[in-house]
Amino acid sequence: MAITLAVYGVAELCHTYGFLAVFVAAVVIRQQEHAHQYHETLNLFAEQCERLLMAVLLLLLGGAVVGGPLRPFSWQHLVFALLFVLLVRPFVGWLGLLGSNTRARERWSIAVFGVRGIGSFYYLAFASNRAAFADLPALWSVVIWTVLVSILLHGLSAELIMTRLDDWRRRGKR
Repeated sequence: MAITLAVYGVAELCHTYGFLAVFVAAVVIRQQEHAHQYHETLNLFAEQCERLLMAVLLLLLGGAVVGGPLRPFSWQHLVFALLFVLLVRPFVGWLGLLGSNTRARERWSIAVFGVRGIGSFYYLAFASNRAAFADLPALWSVVIWTVLVSILLHGLSAELIMTRLDDWRRRGKR
């Protein structure tokens, strides 16, 4: 946690993207510390913290949804969310990992799961304070639907996929 906060703080002091810096730091730490004896304990702690934070964010999101941000809903918003989560994000993630020394299955897992969509709220809020958008409520609706679809699909599949990756890794397969 301290590394995450330090990396984020330094990135912000340098006027760069803190979220991106934390993501890169996490990837580097994951690659370097994978075989360390405390890896499993730290991973369990990180998962518990993530679940707690996700529960708080989902409660806040649920409260916001009741307040009406999904009112401008259209079926196109849901179609976009599905296409983005199932096709666009995995493809772009896969392209971004080309040339890395990451194993094929891990590369696809990283590409499919990507960075959690919660950061999208930050980026849309930031952008909406910097520029005028024709239909900001519709943009919020699309982002919320995309995050909800991501949480639902990835929440149902993440543990199974990560367990299988760990099994493959233990057997030394690619």
